[in-house]
Amino acid sequence: MHIVESIRIALQSLWANKLRSVLSVLAIVIGVAAVIAVVTFVAGINGYVAEKIFNLGADVFLMFKVSPAVTNVDHYLEGEKRKDLTMEDYEAVRDACPHCEYVGAALRNSTGHVKYEEQSISDTTVQGITPSMAPIYDTDLSAGRMLNETDMENKSPVVVVGADIVNHLMPGVDPLGKEIRIDGWEYQIIGVGKKKGETLGQSLDNYVMIPITDYLKQYGAHAASVTISGKASSAGAALDEAVDEARVALRTHRHDRPGAEESFDIETNASLLGIWQNFSSTFFMATIGVACISLIVGGIVIMNIMLVAVTERTREIGIRKAIGARREDVLLQFLVESVVLALVGGLLGVIFGIGFAKTVTALVGMPSATPIWAVAAGLVVAASVGVFFGVYPARKASQLDPIAALRFEL
Repeated sequence: MHIVESIRIALQSLWANKLRSVLSVLAIVIGVAAVIAVVTFVAGINGYVAEKIFNLGADVFLMFKVSPAVTNVDHYLEGEKRKDLTMEDYEAVRDACPHCEYVGAALRNSTGHVKYEEQSISDTTVQGITPSMAPIYDTDLSAGRMLNETDMENKSPVVVVGADIVNHLMPGVDPLGKEIRIDGWEYQIIGVGKKKGETLGQSLDNYVMIPITDYLKQYGAHAASVTISGKASSAGAALDEAVDEARVALRTHRHDRPGAEESFDIETNASLLGIWQNFSSTFFMATIGVACISLIVGGIVIMNIMLVAVTERTREIGIRKAIGARREDVLLQFLVESVVLALVGGLLGVIFGIGFAKTVTALVGMPSATPIWAVAAGLVVAASVGVFFGVYPARKASQLDPIAALRFEL
C-alpha cells in the first residue's frame, strides 16, 4: 500500500470517529502545548533579560559586596557579614585599572518619593552615580545634559530624571530647570532620560540620578554598599585583564589575605546571564518531566484506541488480506494511522501552546519568542509517541488470520 493512500485512510478513519479521536489526542495536546508554551516563555524571557535587564555589554564588569544574583544561601549569609564597598574602594580600582576605559560607582534606593508642586510619585529609584556611569550603562538623554565631574565635586543638587517623572509630575511642561523635591530635598532638573519601557510589568523610567557625593551627603547614614562598575577598553581578553586588575586592586585595598576568599563579588554580563539561564533551564527540565508523563499517558490512550480500532475493523482486515494485502501493508496502515493521530495531537499542541503564550504576552506583557526548533521538536516527539505506542496494535492487526478475520463478528 502506498504511504499516501495509508495517510488518506488514516485521516478518513479519524474523521469518522471525531469524538474518540479528540479524546485520544487530548493528553498529547496538553503535553506538547505545555512544552511549547514553556519554551516560548523561556526563550522570550532569556532574550529580554539579555537585552533589557543584564544589558551591560560584553566589556562591562560589576563589583558588589555580595552579588545580587547569588544562588547559594551560605554564600549570601557570609557575604552579608563583609564590609561595605566604599568610595575609597572605587578610587582604588579606578587608579589601578589601566585596561579600564571607565570605572564608575553607584548607590541606589528604590523607595524614593519625588514631588513637583502638588504632584508626587512614589517608589522611585534614587540613584547616586559618578559621571562615568553614563557611558558604562550607555545612558541616553532625550533632553538636557548628564551629570559631570563639577556636579560631583561640588555635591550640586542637580538631577537627571526618567520619563515617568516628567509624564506623571509635569506633563506638557519643559522639565529642564524645574525644581523638584526628592525625599524632601530640592533638586534642579538638568536632563531627561530616554524612555525605556517596562520589564515584566515594572517601569524602567521611574528613576532619578543625582551626584553620588550628594547622595552620600543626604542618605549617608542609610547608604548601602557602593556598586563599582568597570568598562574595559575592548571585549574579550581586555575584559579579563581589566577584571584581574580590578580584583587585585580591591583585594589589596581591602587587605584580603593571599589565598583567602575575596571580600567582594565580581560579575560580568556573561556570568549573570549564565546564572539566569541555569535557573530557567532547571525550570524547563521540570516542565519537560511533567510533559513526558502527559505524553506517556497520551501514548497509552492511543495504543488502547488503536487496539479497539483493530477489533472493530477485523473483517476489513480480513477482506484486505483476502484480496492480496500483505502483512506489511496492514502493519503500515495501522502504524500510519497511529502516527497521524499523534501528529494531529502534536500540531494542535503547538498551536495551543503558541496561542496561550501569545495571549499571556498580550495581556500581561510576559516576553515570548517561539524558536522554530521547538515547533519541529514538538512534532517529532508526537510522531515518535505514535510510532512507539502504535507498533503493538499494528503488529497485532498484521498477524490476523484472514479466514478467522472474515468470520469475525462484533
